[in-house]
Amino acid sequence: MTLPVEDIIPLIPQKPPFVMVGRLLETDENTTLSSFVIHAENVFVKNGLFQEAGLMENIAQTAALRAGYLAKIENKPVAVGYIGAVSNFEVFSLPKVDDEILTEIASQNQIFDITVLSGKVWLGDQLIAQCEMKVFSKNE
Repeated sequence: MTLPVEDIIPLIPQKPPFVMVGRLLETDENTTLSSFVIHAENVFVKNGLFQEAGLMENIAQTAALRAGYLAKIENKPVAVGYIGAVSNFEVFSLPKVDDEILTEIASQNQIFDITVLSGKVWLGDQLIAQCEMKVFSKNE
């Protein structure tokens, strides 16, 4: 599997219409970068703006995308993940329909099946959202 990855559906447990990531751009030992174009029919778009819950889900799905990519490389099944906790969630601006956001997650700590990560969402060079998140993963 080479980067960037355009067909991300096999790498995440979410399915349309609840997919909030578009492409896997890069990943390394600790960080992952995804992109996502906001479409008008997205369930989190209201009045032409991608809402706060969508930004949070985008961060979580970027973590799922990372885990799925790494699982596929190791020939393992894609695990289902659950948001366990979110802290310091800040939204500075909401992207609008047709905007492309870039989301970076950085793994801070891994303890058994719990990953502690920081997430940042960018629109161009503007930071529009950030948080810390604990994600629990479970193999089905």
